[in-house]
Parts: sequence; C-alpha cells; structure tokens
Amino acid sequence: MAGRDAVVAGLPELTATGRCLVMGVVNITPDSFSDGGEWFEPDAGVQHGLDLLAEGADILDVGGESTRPGAARVSEAEELQRVIPVIGRLAAAGAVVSVDTTRAAVAERAVAAGARIVNDVSGGLADPAMADAVASTGAAYVAMHWRGHADVMDDLETYDDVVVDVRAELGERLAALHDAGVAPEQIVLDPGLGFAKAGALNWPLLAHLDALHTLGRPVLVGASRKRFLGHLLATDAGEPAPPLARDDATAAISALAAHAGAWCVRVHAARASVDAVRVAAAWDAARTTQEKTFPGRDHVASPDHETEATP
Repeated sequence: MAGRDAVVAGLPELTATGRCLVMGVVNITPDSFSDGGEWFEPDAGVQHGLDLLAEGADILDVGGESTRPGAARVSEAEELQRVIPVIGRLAAAGAVVSVDTTRAAVAERAVAAGARIVNDVSGGLADPAMADAVASTGAAYVAMHWRGHADVMDDLETYDDVVVDVRAELGERLAALHDAGVAPEQIVLDPGLGFAKAGALNWPLLAHLDALHTLGRPVLVGASRKRFLGHLLATDAGEPAPPLARDDATAAISALAAHAGAWCVRVHAARASVDAVRVAAAWDAARTTQEKTFPGRDHVASPDHETEATP
C-alpha cells in the first residue's frame, strides 16, 4: 500500500492507525526560521519534544542543522553534539524518534542512540554514503525531493511541470536507493515543499499528491510554517505573515493532505494538526460508509428536499 496505511520498516505501532500520522519538529539549532533557536539547549529541546508528545505527535523529528533558505552548513561534529543527547533522552522516554540529517555518519550515530527514522532532506544526494548507512541500519528512511543545499536552493527553481518533474526525480532516487540495497519498505517519499520551490509551485504538488502515490511508497508532507504560506497570508501591503502566524494554515494543509492519503505530516505545532488529521479520518470513514450504501453516488438527497422523478 502506498497511502496512509502503508507498512514502513521498523514502525509496527505506526502501521494501520486509521489516520495520517503527525511528526513534531524538534529543532536543536540557534537559527531555525520557525522558532529562532528557542529549543537550542538540550534540556529545552527534550522538554519541547515531550510537550509535542503530550499534544499527540506520533513521531519526533530531531534536527541539528538549519535548512532555512540561505543557511550555512554546520560541521559534522557540531551536528552530532547537538542531536545525539536529545535523541537518546527522547528515545529513552519512549518516543519514536527521527533524525533530520543529510549526513550518513550522523544517521548511524542517531540510530545507535535510539532513532528509528532517518529524515534526509537530500534524499541521499548530499552524502554518497547515506544509502549504505540506511541499508545497514534498517531504519525507516524519508527521502525528500532536493536539488541543492539551503544556500543555493532558491537558484534551482526551474521546472517544466513541477508535479511531473518532482515525481520523476523522486522516482530516480527511489531506483538508486533500491540499487544501493535500501529495502522498499524502508522508504517514505517527501515532495520537498519549499526546497527549490519558494512560492506558488508548492500548491500543485499539494493538489496532486496522488501523482507521488503512483511511485508505490507512502508520502510525508512538510508544509509547516513555510514561506509559501507566509505569501498566501500576506497583508494587503504585501508583507508575508510571520512563521508563528502560519500554524492555522498549516493545520488546514494537514487535514487536506490527510484526506489525500498522506502517510504523515511534519509540523511545528502538533495539537491542531493532530485534531485535523482525526477530522480527515472521520470524514473519509463516513464517506466510505456512504459509498458502500449508495455505490456510484456522490451524495444522497436530504429528505427535506424534493428530487426530480426518475423518468
């Protein structure tokens, strides 16, 4: 199954939940676009992760390197110093932890510390050793559509058809990962909203998640607080809404992505999206029941309304 109830390696408790999953973001960085380094200190990061769990998040995604537009890279040693203590403590608390990294060495150390998912925004392109690391650890692996690091990605926003091109490039990554020994059931795909897609091109990808489902693997959607939402919610004077003012729009996307069959949504504020995916699940369940009762009909006329007689 490629949709919501897909089996993903090493995550039995997150299979067949009947709804889209919610991944909460734990940024252990001083320069995140979304929170400005509020959770940079390890104790603060751990507490934030526990708070996200209390809000209903299914997965915690711990990252030590900002991927905001224009961000410079940090050293491998610095990234390890930031994330490993936090991952270890959250895993020990019972959380399903993901490590947000493009480095194979960080992925391996994170899995050893208790992470069960490697979330790689480069889809394995940033580090040639990543595929071997993922194959050897057996961890679940989120492969995102990516064309370059944060400092250059905005220069790479050139597409003939963004849906067709992103699907094709993710298909190439999927084939390359298979060839490198990564098992199909390990892989989750991510369209890479905001990465080499600064504005309007994100909307066609969201509206056509079904095109990505044809690749045969579940899809993760990471729209939370991103620039294109700031543009959507801009003031009359054209000033983009700040990141913290984008959470309601993020929750709306969570509901729509869940309805479209997304396996997981990645968000900074969990509670509203947890509610949103549950609403989508109830909506879909009711629609499925109605379609079984009245196959082939899009709706059933209310008894309070007259209908035309059948000729």
